Amino acid sequence: MTAHALQRDPLLPALRLVPGKKLSVDDIYPRLFDAILEQRIAPSSRFTEESLGETFGVSRSVIRRVLAKLSHQQVIILRPNQRAQVAAPDAQHTRQILEARRLTEITVVQLACAQATPRQIRQLRELIARERDCIERDQRGPAIRLSGEFHLQLAQMAGNAPLAQFLNSLVPLTSLIIAQYEAKACTYCAWQEHEAIVEAIEQRDSTTAVALMTLHLDHLESKLLKHH
Repeated sequence: MTAHALQRDPLLPALRLVPGKKLSVDDIYPRLFDAILEQRIAPSSRFTEESLGETFGVSRSVIRRVLAKLSHQQVIILRPNQRAQVAAPDAQHTRQILEARRLTEITVVQLACAQATPRQIRQLRELIARERDCIERDQRGPAIRLSGEFHLQLAQMAGNAPLAQFLNSLVPLTSLIIAQYEAKACTYCAWQEHEAIVEAIEQRDSTTAVALMTLHLDHLESKLLKHH
């Protein structure tokens, strides 16, 4: 995909921010990830640092850092002397990702029940409100990304850095799979299920929180694997 092809896409001007503002990695990452999730940069497409740098109006070094983050999260594949490529996990890989998430997130939710603060609970609810708003506005990419960020923020609340880091390599890739296989249905991680999990955490009800998270991941698995 060339820079000209990127800039010709009528959806991509939304990637730019306020003219004259110097964009950071944190500015560009969610917008590029949203573009991938909305398949404005299609699965298995290849793109260059130069083309993305022109699209965002930043240097290749900034783009390289964004791509490194997406590569660490397995959303894109980086190989020496080749263009970056959007990942396209198959059924076996999807099943393995979901199995790993299930084992990890049960522990995460137990830890969160034990130590979540009122401020952290409030932040989770604010994130769910943003997720719900994006769904209601049919902003598919941001809705899927925010749904994943709910799980990552929950992992931060658990206070176990290795668990949070592990989930950071699984959740964004799950978001990509959702985007690729749930193309026509607004059935990503339901915000209502997230809200119920937060309620149980606030009550420090570990048994209910684990049951709700298990059911939540069951729903996600059934949606994704039926498409393979």
